[in-house]
Formats: sequence, C-alpha cells, structure tokens
Amino acid sequence: MTLKKWTKYLAISCLALPVLVSAKTMKVGMGDPINSDQGAYATRFKELVEFYSGGDIKVKLYPNGALGSETEMVQNARLGSLDMALIGIGNLTPFSKKLGALTMPYLITNSSDAVKITTGELGAYWAELAKKEAGVDILGWTYSNFRHLTNSKRPVKNMEDVKGLKIRVPQNSIMLKSWEVFGANPIAMAWTETFTALQQKVVDGQDNPYIVNNTMKFYEVQPYLTEVHHQYSLQPLVMGARTFGKLKPEQQEVLLKAGLEAQQYALVFQMTEAENAKQNMIANGVEVFTLEDEDKWIKAAKEQVWPEFYDDIGGKASFDNVLEKMQ
Repeated sequence: MTLKKWTKYLAISCLALPVLVSAKTMKVGMGDPINSDQGAYATRFKELVEFYSGGDIKVKLYPNGALGSETEMVQNARLGSLDMALIGIGNLTPFSKKLGALTMPYLITNSSDAVKITTGELGAYWAELAKKEAGVDILGWTYSNFRHLTNSKRPVKNMEDVKGLKIRVPQNSIMLKSWEVFGANPIAMAWTETFTALQQKVVDGQDNPYIVNNTMKFYEVQPYLTEVHHQYSLQPLVMGARTFGKLKPEQQEVLLKAGLEAQQYALVFQMTEAENAKQNMIANGVEVFTLEDEDKWIKAAKEQVWPEFYDDIGGKASFDNVLEKMQ
C-alpha cells in the first residue's frame, strides 16, 4: 500500500471510529425464558430499538433470572447498575404501594380491560407513579393473561379444594392476602427459587399464565391446573429514571416508541400462543379444571381484600376512579 493510500485509509478509519465508540449497549434482565411471553416482548423490543436507532443503541437480553431475582433487578435499575428490567408488576409494588392497585384480585376481567388500564390516561397515571415513587420509567407492558393455579396435591374445582395448599406468591401484600382469603397458605418467594421449591415440595403450587407455566416446564412437577381469573399478569419493562434522564432526547424517543410497539406485539403473541401452551401442558399429562364457584372467589376478593388495601393504593376514591375509567 502506498503512503497516499495508507493516509486515505487511516483518515476513513478515524472518521468511522466515533460512530463505533458512540454505540451504546443496554442490558435487559428478565425472570422468564427467552421463549416466554416476556421473551417475545424483549426480543421484539431489541429488534425495534436497534432498527430505529440505526445501530446507535444495542440491546443485550438476559433471560432466566441471569441477573438476579426480579426484585433485585428493579433495585439495580433504580440505582443505575442495570439498564432495564422486565418484571411482573407484583415485584414492582414493594417500591410503590399505589401500583398495587394493578394487582387487586378480579379488577381486570379480560384482555380489553388490561389494555385500557395500561394505556391512555390510566397508563400515564401508572407511569407517573412509577417514576415518582419507584424511581423508574415504564417503557412498555407485556400482557401475559390470567395467572392460573397449578399444584401437585389435588384437583382444585372450588374454594374448598384450595384450603391449606401452600402457594408460592411474589412479595406483594395484596396477592398474599388474596390467596389467604381464598383459603390457601401463601408463601412469598423469589421467582428464581420457584421451580426448585415446587420440585422439592417446599410449596404445593403457584399461579401464572399458560405461556409461563409451559415455558417453565411446570408440567414436570405440577399435574393439576385450575383456570382461575383472579389476577391478570401485567409485566412492565422498567428503566431507572436517572438512567433514562441521561439519554439524548432522540434515544429516549426510540426506547418509548419501541416499548409501545413491542407491547402491541406482545398482546397478539399472548392471544395466539396461550392455547398452544395449554395444549402442550395437557399433552404432558396436566389435568385442567375450571372453577365451579368463581362467584364466591369474586365476592371474597371484593369484600375482604379490596377494602383492606384502599389506603395503601391511594384511597377508595382513587381506586373507584380507576374502575370508572375502565368502563
């Protein structure tokens, strides 16, 4: 290579260098496997961010609790040592009690309710609470459908059948109280410990949507599943508010745009894949039951759980406002 060519090559390389240096890699931690609904959201989010940023932002995914429990990931996101965490809403409520309204049993009755409560005026309300009280920005939501009960003890067809069952529950006071009212013995436990606890019969059961139950292979240790509709699983993607605030406006816009579009994708994914997950669980020997007395569960939830937590979630008037806006 001649000196002239070498000088030209060096000049081009130096011009390209700042682009390479400025590329930002962001880590996203999540509790579930990559083939779960969390994984579907995260994978789509990664694709969209890298596309819309033109490669300025790279996203690296860490599924299966590789970066710790969901509570730990939220804390690390708040502190700025982790860029983003995709977590169940129940694991965000310890940092903001008012967000607990989203875990009130039998508040959400279908996927349409789930969309209404996480978009528009209500979506903005939760985002403001999360930022103010938990120190995180919500970039989007994964819709995972209802948390159905699985267990290794016996078929559950009514409230009487659930009495005494040791049920793993996230560290969320409303969810713990709900199962207590239903007659079970709820035990708060990190998600990363759940499969082993079920396998070793430290707990008898747990509740999660079909896709999660299937991708976690709970059918290997949980032969019974009951379709309970007490809790619709919402899983926000959160980023530390300080971390988000340090980004360029155009980078913030990319993350928010990708978060919303991934949210829409996740809803369709869940609606189409849940039945496949159910059928695979049945094929692996799981017996599926429906409740004969769910009206009793609804009554117990509204009369014994809701009133106890009004003060924690901002007052009854605030909760009634949420109910009204969902109509």
